[in-house]
Amino acid sequence: MESRVLSRANAFATVSHLRKPSRDSHHNVGFVSVKPIGAVGEGGNVIWGRQLRPALLLESSPAPAGLFVGRRENLRTSIVAAAASASSSGDGSDSSGEAKAVAPVGFFEKYPALVTGFFFFMWYFLNVIFNILNKKIYNYFPYPYFVSVIHLFVGVVYCLLSWSVNLPKRAPIDSKLLKLLIPVAACHALGHVTSNVSFAAVAVSFTHTIKALEPFFNAAASQFILGQSIPITLWLSLAPVVLGVSMASLTELSFNWLGFISAMISNISFTYRSIYSKKAMTDMDSTNVYAYISIIALIICIPPAILVEGPQLIKHGFSDAIAKVGMVKFISDLFWVGMFYHLYNQLATNTLERVAPLTHAVGNVLKRVFVIGFSILAFGNKISTQTGIGTTIAILGVAMYSYIKAKMEEEKRQAKSA
Repeated sequence: MESRVLSRANAFATVSHLRKPSRDSHHNVGFVSVKPIGAVGEGGNVIWGRQLRPALLLESSPAPAGLFVGRRENLRTSIVAAAASASSSGDGSDSSGEAKAVAPVGFFEKYPALVTGFFFFMWYFLNVIFNILNKKIYNYFPYPYFVSVIHLFVGVVYCLLSWSVNLPKRAPIDSKLLKLLIPVAACHALGHVTSNVSFAAVAVSFTHTIKALEPFFNAAASQFILGQSIPITLWLSLAPVVLGVSMASLTELSFNWLGFISAMISNISFTYRSIYSKKAMTDMDSTNVYAYISIIALIICIPPAILVEGPQLIKHGFSDAIAKVGMVKFISDLFWVGMFYHLYNQLATNTLERVAPLTHAVGNVLKRVFVIGFSILAFGNKISTQTGIGTTIAILGVAMYSYIKAKMEEEKRQAKSA
């Protein structure tokens, strides 16, 4: 458009030189500058090709000075009005200068609380379904190493398909970032496998009760490994957690040492995962980070699964499972448990990114309560009175710890921003 205005301006200027100039100086009317009326500096992007035209194109023949000046003044008034309209409307036009309608407010922006609540609901729902389906598979297919591989494999396939359609777009990775993510993925793989070993060995509710000790291991690692000072109030809040888990373990009907030790190893592994995650902070979004961690963790988990369970699986593991539930149900169960595992982890990440640290802490505690409660209802696990009291005390202790920890983090954040 600018080139067309300039070419017309040059042509008109050439013709004007051939005309005989007026003898009266007051009839000499200069032309408005041919600088394009859409220049960003003039705030006029919204007026190209619309209500305004360059002044030199308004008249093709001489006109009285008063009329021409009047039109020039009208032009200037229109330019000022258009510039004011553009500045008041903000980014109301694209780079070509064509006016764009203001986009309506979307549902996500209009009702953020409802959206966040839906994220929490889906996180809990997927987590509960995963735990129930996972335990049902172990009742007829007790091979946690292989099932752990399936969890990660289905998630990796999902990530690769998402990358192929740019939902999300794959973030590039280099050797430096890979070195940072490998320790995180290794701890994630170990924690995931040992959690599944515990799920296969004992009741789901008991495994989650043991895993309620994870904040204790996190505090210990922060104090003795990272050298961070942990207030005495935080340590005192962990006392009910230790007491409650001890009470529940002593009278848990499904207790065995394999399930207990595996859950404890899982706690330690996830604690070290948190430590390495802090050292591997990157600008990459959480969805891509989790995808890369899943890929690395899958590669780490495959060899132990082959070594520990490979011979049994080939000899009778697969055939026994198919004989009990059939080929179609067996394959569909493995697929869906992998999907629920990946989706609940992804929803957890997306949910926790939308809320404050305190809401994050409360959400994690409530998630564990939901899982324990629904697993007891789904499998009809009988628990003693002491186990129920111990589990309740442990959960309340985790809630107290999470509240104090979140308040401390919020105070630190406010102090830095002040």
